[in-house]
Amino acid sequence: MHTQNIQFIRRGQIVSLGNVAPDRTLLDLLREDLGCTGTKEGCGEGDCGACTVVTAEIEGEGVRYRAVNSCIRLAHSINGLALWTVEDLASSDGLHPASTDTLHPAQPDTLHPAQPDTLHPAQRAMVDCHGSQCGFCTPGFVMSLFGMYQNHVCKGRSITRELAQEELSGNLCRCTGYRPILDAAQAMSSLPHVAVDEISLLSKLKLLEQSLQGLTADLALKPAYMAPTTLPAFLQARATYPQAQLVAGCTDVGLWINKQHRQFAQVLDVTRCAPLRRVEHRTNHLAIGAAVTLADAFAALVDLWPQLKTFSNRFAGLTVRNSGTLGGNVANGSPIGDSMPLLIALGATVVLMSWREGRLCEREMPIEKLYTGYRKNVMAADEVLGWIKVPRPVTGQHLRAYKISKRFDDDISAVCLAIHLHVENGLIKHASIGVGGVAATPVRAIKTEAALAGKTREKSTFDHAAIVLQAEFQPISDMRASAAYRTQVLGALMQRFWLELQGVQGINLERFGLEEMA
Repeated sequence: MHTQNIQFIRRGQIVSLGNVAPDRTLLDLLREDLGCTGTKEGCGEGDCGACTVVTAEIEGEGVRYRAVNSCIRLAHSINGLALWTVEDLASSDGLHPASTDTLHPAQPDTLHPAQPDTLHPAQRAMVDCHGSQCGFCTPGFVMSLFGMYQNHVCKGRSITRELAQEELSGNLCRCTGYRPILDAAQAMSSLPHVAVDEISLLSKLKLLEQSLQGLTADLALKPAYMAPTTLPAFLQARATYPQAQLVAGCTDVGLWINKQHRQFAQVLDVTRCAPLRRVEHRTNHLAIGAAVTLADAFAALVDLWPQLKTFSNRFAGLTVRNSGTLGGNVANGSPIGDSMPLLIALGATVVLMSWREGRLCEREMPIEKLYTGYRKNVMAADEVLGWIKVPRPVTGQHLRAYKISKRFDDDISAVCLAIHLHVENGLIKHASIGVGGVAATPVRAIKTEAALAGKTREKSTFDHAAIVLQAEFQPISDMRASAAYRTQVLGALMQRFWLELQGVQGINLERFGLEEMA
């Protein structure tokens, strides 16, 4: 297997590592190659958050921080980024590692001026609030707290109980110690402030970016890990090496490596392709590039449809949403993927791209036409999914998306249902419904849409639609739910949709507020 070098910033210094295999995970690199055993291996699936680390990269004129799972993240994905592990937040000599690095006290420690605290506020808050139980999950929680600290406290924003619960959703505590951990999240802002020296960090990231831009992969040499930054180079690499494993956020491929012990001699990474990292607000639609993270893609969707906020938070924990991409989720085509039913209901289309005879070729289709069977699609070997286009909302539209799973946070759906109605003069002019978990692919409920079109918004209309929806699919029984349960839930969700249209409250989790605790 061919190997390549990677470079990233840690503790203010550029770290260069040679002979890194294309399918080596970041967690293995940290624990086995660098001896950073503070980062724990828990589930190996991106579920528990024990392996959480924080990355930073250039975004616009500043720096963007993301807490991510290292167990399902490829080591090469941090090439050119900055990285923090739990070992990087404090030191035994009373000075934060960034005193020569990236962290420094932004103001004197008024409580202990003679002896600076060796702990970062994320760590100190966990100690003071007794947030550590058995301690195994603690490094992951601390790193998620560090990410929150950088993205909120350092920008002058307070951390509410709801925000803490939302952004810690990817971290599990098996000792059920969540209350003191949430306390710690809120307590960080009251501690002496510690900040990243972003001027220095940004300068070093730019220098590293410039040095890496000069290292263009020679396709004739069969590079092991390809991460082109331009669209032509990316599509040419796809055409030249169609057998290379295509990765975006790697939240599925990471599972194949950890759980199925699959090996990949060659990897093509879409996430460095600059044009596909954009969200573009066009006149009639929102265009989301295939390399846009789930967190950013859902943020753009929520801006247009605020009612999707809870659904977007429940899609997965923040650490997964920070790595995974909307394009990867759609191209993956899992029948229990949550984004596809929503996008089907919204009338989204996908743009497939390739490089043929020296030019860019594109074709566009409704998202439901992309799939031909279980995890199969119409894309040719040299094609990639480039863009997802989502029509903008118009007056008279009603949209709801429902995720039914055993756990509220960070779980895979048993059923996913998205309903989108366009109502004019009291009549349903158009209905669009996407469903997941009931067939081999994400599907449209075409018969149910027809049952609603042209009807009034009376209860009898939706009672009949519920019956049609239950009969339209023949789901299977599996570890997540029985076929009978899935069928019953479909009908119940249609009835719930009607109740919400009437303004009935107290029947959904959006109405539930987490009590603020001192």
